Parts: sequence; C-alpha cells; structure tokens
Amino acid sequence: MFKPALLLSTAILLCSNAILFSQSRGINRDKYQVNINETKEVITIDGLLDEPVWQTADKATHFQRVLPTDTGFAIAQTEVKVTYNETTLYVGIVCYDSLPGRRPVESLRRDFNFLKNDNFIVFIDTYNDQTNGFAFGVSAAGAQWDGVQANGGTVNLDWDIKWRSAVKNYKDRWVAEFAIPFRSMRYNGGDKEWGINFSRLDLKTNEKSSWAPMPRQFATATLAFTGSLIWDKPLATSGPRFSVIPYVLAQTTQNKQADEGFKPKVNGGLDAKVILSTSMNLDLTVNPDYSQVEVDRQVTNLDRFELFFPEKRQFYLENSDLFAKLGNDNLRPFFSRRIGLESSVIGGARLSGKIGNNWRIGIMDIQTAQNDTVVAGNFTVAAVQRQVFSHSNITAFLVNKQTMNLDNDVSLPGNGYNRIGGVEFNLASADNRWLGKTFYHQSFYPGATGNAAALSGNIAYTTQYLNVFLNQSLVGSNYNALVGYIRRKGYYELNPGIQYKFYPASSKIADHGPALKLDMFFDPLMNVTDRETQLLYQVEWMNKSILVVDAKEDFIKLLAPFDPTNTGGTPFATNEKFSWKEAGISFTSDIRKPLNFLISSRYGGYYDGNRLQFNGELYYRVQPYGSLAIVSSYNKLSMPAPYKSAEFILIGPRVDFTFTDKIFFTSLVQYNNQINNLNLNLRFQWRFAPVSDLFIVYTENAFPGNYVIKNRGLVLKLSYWFN
Repeated sequence: MFKPALLLSTAILLCSNAILFSQSRGINRDKYQVNINETKEVITIDGLLDEPVWQTADKATHFQRVLPTDTGFAIAQTEVKVTYNETTLYVGIVCYDSLPGRRPVESLRRDFNFLKNDNFIVFIDTYNDQTNGFAFGVSAAGAQWDGVQANGGTVNLDWDIKWRSAVKNYKDRWVAEFAIPFRSMRYNGGDKEWGINFSRLDLKTNEKSSWAPMPRQFATATLAFTGSLIWDKPLATSGPRFSVIPYVLAQTTQNKQADEGFKPKVNGGLDAKVILSTSMNLDLTVNPDYSQVEVDRQVTNLDRFELFFPEKRQFYLENSDLFAKLGNDNLRPFFSRRIGLESSVIGGARLSGKIGNNWRIGIMDIQTAQNDTVVAGNFTVAAVQRQVFSHSNITAFLVNKQTMNLDNDVSLPGNGYNRIGGVEFNLASADNRWLGKTFYHQSFYPGATGNAAALSGNIAYTTQYLNVFLNQSLVGSNYNALVGYIRRKGYYELNPGIQYKFYPASSKIADHGPALKLDMFFDPLMNVTDRETQLLYQVEWMNKSILVVDAKEDFIKLLAPFDPTNTGGTPFATNEKFSWKEAGISFTSDIRKPLNFLISSRYGGYYDGNRLQFNGELYYRVQPYGSLAIVSSYNKLSMPAPYKSAEFILIGPRVDFTFTDKIFFTSLVQYNNQINNLNLNLRFQWRFAPVSDLFIVYTENAFPGNYVIKNRGLVLKLSYWFN
C-alpha cells in the first residue's frame, strides 16, 4: 500500500504558512499610490499627450530597477499618467532613453515576445485579490500586448480584447497612449481602489524596472507587489451589455491518400460575450470553428507518455484558471483540448466571474455532435473558489463527461459517464516567498473499483538567493479522467529540489549557481519504477546570455512494453530495468541582437543503448517588419540488436511578416522524419477592426521524399466584433 505521510506533512505545512503570512493588503499598496480623476475632455489616442488633462493628471514616477539588480532607481526613467471617463480608462506613458540608438523590437505582431522588445506594460489587479487581473502593453514600435492574469500574475496572452493604443518615437524618448474600455475588464462595482503596477523593459540598458518595487526573483506581473490606483469616486456598476462575434467560413479540403477530390464547404457560427455585471461574464458559442488557430509546433516524441499542447481557442480563455489550472501540470482533471477532438462542437456556454469580494464561480457546458465513429458528448465543468488569507484560495469542482448514443447505433459505444470531483487549496504568502498547492480528486464512472483517487501536495520557498521545493503526488490505479490530461496512473511521486544563486560584483555576470533535483516514482508496493537525479550549474550574464551545464542519472523499470524510437520497432519488455548516465549543455545568446540563437546538446546512455541529441533555434529580426526563425532537433539513438536504432530530424523554418500592426503573414514549414511528414502552413491575417479579422489559411501535409501530397486545405474566415 501507499504510505502518503509526506503528503499529510506538506498539507500541514501549507496551512501553517498560510496562517503565518496572512495579510489583507499587498506589500506596496499603502506606500505607492497614484490618484485618478474623471475627465470630460475628448482624448484622441495618437500618442501625443497634448490634451490639457495630461498636464494636470497625477503621475507615477521614480521607477525602480528590477533587473539586473533590484536596488536603486532605473537609469531609463518612465512617467505614467492616468485619467478616465464614463466608459474608458486612459493611460499616458513617457519612456525616456538614457542611451542613443535604435530601440530593439522584433516585429509589429500582437502579443510580442516580452524579452525581445523594448516595451511598457500595465498590470491591473481589478479585484484587489492579488490573484486575478489584466495586462495591457505596447512595444516601442506600437505592437499591442494583452492578456488575462491568474494565479497571482501568470499572463495568458492568447486572450484578446478590444482596446486602443498609439506610440510616437523621438530621439530621447518614446510616448504611448492607451484607451482601455471598462467593458473589456471585470471588476467589482463600488470599489474606490485597484491594485496597479507599471513595468518597463529597456533593452539598450538591459534594464527592467517597475513603479512599485519588485524583488528580482519575481516577474513584474506578480500582483502581490502592485501599488494602488485611487479613484476619485467609487466605480459605478453597470447593467447587462453584450457583444456578438459572428463568422462566415469558406473552405475546401482534399484527402489525396484516399484518392478524394476537393470537398468545398461553407459554414458559419458565432460567439457572444454577455457582460452580466462588471464582475460576471457569460460566453456563448454556436457552431464554433478553430481553423484560424495557429498550428502546434511539432516535437520529436521519445516519451512513453502523451505530450501536452496548450489551449489557444478564445472561448476557453477568460477566467480559464478556474478550469485549466485544476490539478498540476501532469495531473489535470480537465483539459479543454479534449473537447471537439473527435467530433465537432455544436455549441456551449461559460459563466464565470466574481461574486462579492471573496467568491469566484465558473460553470461551462459544451455539446459535441455524433458522427460515424463517436457518439455525442456533453461536457460540464463547475468550480467555486473562495479566497482566504492574503491571496490564497480554496476551490471545489466537478468535471462531467456524459456520452449519448443518439441514434442507438450498435456499432458505437452506448451511453456512459466519467466524473471527477475534488477540492484544492492554493497557498500564496503575502510576500510571495511561500507558494504551494494541495488537492484531493475522486473519479466516478461505471464499474469503478479500488483506488480511483488522486492526491497531491507541493510547496516552494523562494528568495533571490534560494529556491527550495517539494512536490508529491499519489494517483490510484483506477483513477480515470477522460476529459483530463493524466500522464500515468498507479504511482506515488516524490520530487524535491534546491537551487542557489550567487550575485557577484562583476560588471558582466548577473548571477550563477548550482541546482539539484530529484524525481522518483513508486508503484503501489513502494518499489521504485523511475528515478531521475539532475545536478546543474547555470551562469547568466548581464546581457541575458545564459549557459547551463548538467549531469543526470536515470533509472526506469518499464510498466509496459516500450519502443524508445516510437516508430513500431521491437519493444523492450515489461518489467525490464535500465540505468544510464547522460550530460548536457545549453547556451542562449544575447537576445537583444538582431541575430540570436539557442543551442543545446546531450549525450549519454539511453535505455540499453545511447543517445546523441542536438537542438538549435536561430532567430533574425528585420526590425520592425518581421522575423525569421529556424527551430531544429537532431536525435541519434543507437540500440543493440534486435532493437531499432534511429536518426530523427525535425526542422521548422518560420517566416513572420508584420506589414503593419494589423496585417500579418506567417509561413511555417515543419519537416519531421519520425512521422515521415512535411507540413506547410501559410496564414494571412488582416485585423481590419478591433478583434475583427480576415484569415486566409492554407495547410498541406506531404511525404518528404518525393513530395507526394497526403492532404491539403484552404480556408477563408471572416469575423467581426459587434458591440
């Protein structure tokens, strides 16, 4: 039997630290405050800040360094002013330059790479819970960056919303102006204060700074360190408002492997967003189509378990942490990409938001269609969350998949259900040094017997010098989550680690230090089935170049037959045991340069043979109109007879053109000899109005040797956002 004593001790530690560090307000909220007053002036969003209100508005100044050190004022200073009217929050920004020369930007694409662009971002804690919020930013070239924040500050950039911005560049500064509609955010009506922080990245000085000070071990998005935005009067509540986003689509597809001709199709559907109140939102979708979503980046799969790819579809994103962040990375009771995977989505609804100061709810229901191979399915997720202490929370949830054989087709599976219920506690201390989570999940399905539960507990302590963590999971052999992402079942996992950083007085090296990590899996009888021990050393330079060297020792006892090439070769047998050692090195160059790269290599044992691995990423930007990238991977597996040796090559060149901040073209080619495929994806996007797009997408898969096409498709999709 399992002996989860460490799980219990972790839970006790979580609770004791939550109580120890409980605090009602953020660390900076009383000391760093900026006042905002209503204006009746008409503000033109042109980046000029020439309206009279900008001359009298309160401003946030004296930005402080976050990186490379978190002491002292920033060399490149920033000033931020704020005002508002009945419908819109306005932000005026002046980013001063301390060094001459061109400001590095990668392209004009929305949601740019934060580290590769001079940028300014505002992070807003609208609920004052130091947990959920919104982020809006621009690059020095004027590209927009927006996302919804959860779990204390993590930003999901796949979320897009209507707002306006403009940027003007001068020799000694660049100026930005934001207009963010209140309807684009969720908040509690009647509040007189929001949490807010401003972040600036100046790549010429290699300096990140913020208005409210931030310890360098944390991202500037961390909401626990926001200052205060003080309104001149309580924010008004509002009645229901709604937006409708219909689309029309024309496409043609061809499966040449089946000797089929082109199959044209015309389709349509819509999404709707109903704002029930300033803090509650209802999302609706009817006959959705996701053909415009960017294709997943392929990887060489040498794993025994399923790979994870993140959700990018807009319908699932707002307040997505209530659903997508249940469990942990490898133990998710709900994974929205399971929906619509085997059959099309007919429609769905999501109700999510905040009730009062401490409660959040999320309810989602999706219906999929029946086809020749899959019965119809209904997917329901419900979650309720209660904030406790400073910015910790407790969540209870239920996930349900109900299958329905609507046609009583005897060739298809009949009716059935799979359900997961659970409760979770998320810890975040007031100073964010203690972070952790513990949860209990129980699965229910016809014929469920034995241990059908999953438990987990983890805790981490982080300072600028030290990071110590302990993760544990206990998963029953009969735990079954059909709508989740569960890499394996029937195990107990123990995963501790420690990392230490030195900060030398050197003018070139920012920090360096060692780390030690251990990851162990045990079967139900507490026999070790997997063990990975890793010792690494990392050096980071002031110019953001990073060198990492590591050594690993692995042990695996196979629980099922496994071909390490994943190509159908002779598998190793169940219960075979393997031990090996390997070493690796990686280097990331100065990403401020127009030409930058990441290279890594590993060599050592691999099951009963050995493996040589090279990975490379090369980037070149043609500022500001686009970038070229090549991502490649090479794996050589050498195995003794009768097992299969193999060489795997994956090459993915990508060309990204941004003709303006509204017209984009992306070309992605992916050659993968592991699956004998050459994939071509051409994607044109014209954002002719805010969050309203014309997409033209061409996709093709072919055999790489003789370039015989397997299948291809052309899609034209037009959508428009009506308020």
